[in-house]
Amino acid sequence: MKIGFIGLGNMGAPMAANLAAAGHAVTGFDTAGVSVDGVAPAATIGAAVQGAEAIFTMLPNGAIVRDVHAQIVAAARPGALLVDCSTIDVESARAVHDLAVDADLISLDAPVSGGTGGAAAGTLTFMVGGAEGAFEVAQPLFDIMGAKAVHCGAAGAGQAAKICNNMILGISMIAVCEGFHLADSLGLSRQAMFDVASTSSGSCWSLNSYCPAPGVGPTTPADNGYRPGFATELMLKDLTLAADAARASGAHAELGEHARAIYAAFDAEGGRGRDFSALLEHLGRA
Repeated sequence: MKIGFIGLGNMGAPMAANLAAAGHAVTGFDTAGVSVDGVAPAATIGAAVQGAEAIFTMLPNGAIVRDVHAQIVAAARPGALLVDCSTIDVESARAVHDLAVDADLISLDAPVSGGTGGAAAGTLTFMVGGAEGAFEVAQPLFDIMGAKAVHCGAAGAGQAAKICNNMILGISMIAVCEGFHLADSLGLSRQAMFDVASTSSGSCWSLNSYCPAPGVGPTTPADNGYRPGFATELMLKDLTLAADAARASGAHAELGEHARAIYAAFDAEGGRGRDFSALLEHLGRA
């Protein structure tokens, strides 16, 4: 397929590279002018999407997604598949979906989980909102970039699933970090803590697969000086989206709001640019 890819940052670049490596003709655009192996560079958004059968976007926030999608619909050919993989608010996801449909484009919101490692390895999980038929069209491309794609429902459902999932992740990582911090304070070795909790009722992904303690369990960003991974400011962004969604919908998410406040403080006190699991180190210094 001829594919346009807008947003070639830490996530978008390896995703676009995997599509190109699979034999698709990928043209990319990024405001930073980055180059990606196998991806032809374009000088403008319009040039990147012209004639494309599928168009992917991976962008920082809802306002930018709205602006970029307005430019895409003005240049894309009718019937093209438009997939936004950004993590944004549900309202913006539904707004750009309507914009695309009005321009005779096929639209999906498909935020991802798996971080930069999953993007490079092609093992991402896609949480997808939009029509079933559109999901079926995109499935072969999701299979190249990821290990799993879940059709979550109508437009915006992918974003809803993403912010709910990441609220759970943010809360659980705080619990794991506080558990290790308490173990340190009580003189319990981190290895013993991991060996017990990872095989008993404390078991969770944040502990078993993304342990925040260096030298314990599988290799994680903690073993690389807490280089992200998943940066603290991105977790804060997702928890803020979850908190905003909870207020707007009347849902009760007190732990989600508390987790947001903890990461906001960590972000302001040296966490920005570091993996969100570096909260463990921060607790040890507090």
